[in-house]
Amino acid sequence: MIDDTVFNGGTVEYHTLGCKLNFAETSTIGKILSDRGFHTTRAGEIPDIVVVNTCSVTELADKKGRQLIRRLVKKYPDALMVVTGCYAQLKGNEIAEIPGVDIVLGSEQKLEIARAETRNRPLHR
Repeated sequence: MIDDTVFNGGTVEYHTLGCKLNFAETSTIGKILSDRGFHTTRAGEIPDIVVVNTCSVTELADKKGRQLIRRLVKKYPDALMVVTGCYAQLKGNEIAEIPGVDIVLGSEQKLEIARAETRNRPLHR
């Protein structure tokens, strides 16, 4: 079941690792969420949703992705954590096992973010 209330308004923070394509796709995700009433967090603002667009070109890229995800989960424990990109596409099960990750979207699914199901919990802010 898709919970449409998750992606309707609030704040979102974006983190992008990797190539220019990932940065362009993060921008597109930002537009999709903006159309749903979200705005990008400002300095000092706590996000309702955190989107991490990952890279997987090397094992080091995977490691940086895991470290960033864990750091953001710790920093924003109440935020809905969405991980997407190449690392999510290739090793989605590995990412899904990281405590605090709510949604994992592979490269082919990332632009469907507003229709994603939450695995662990609804947005509760």
